[in-house]
Amino acid sequence: QVQLVESGGGLVQAGGSLRLACAASGGTFRRYAMGWFRQAPGKEREFVAAIGWRDDNSIYSDSVKGRFTISRDNAKSTVSLQMNSLKPEDTAVYYCASISSGSVYRADDYDYWGQGIQVTVSS
Repeated sequence: QVQLVESGGGLVQAGGSLRLACAASGGTFRRYAMGWFRQAPGKEREFVAAIGWRDDNSIYSDSVKGRFTISRDNAKSTVSLQMNSLKPEDTAVYYCASISSGSVYRADDYDYWGQGIQVTVSS
């Protein structure tokens, strides 16, 4: 059983930055690819970014590409999401999740999820 705990959310003005972190415990972290998703009120959960287990392959949704950076530290069992040039439309609850097989774009293929953390971007 893997436990994931997000931190680093909060309120920021448009154009600002936040760094989310996700700490994993209870499993072999380096075996999993990791992803970040977000869900805004009234909307479905959407893919944001994912990173392979060796930290050499990352992908992003078109809406965040060039502004967000995902990274991981296997020694510390953490995955981070650096968010720059934030926009009001980035406001959502952000979730980290781990996946052992399947498509990193599909929320249903992920095995474990964090509880989520709120990010609010004011205009």
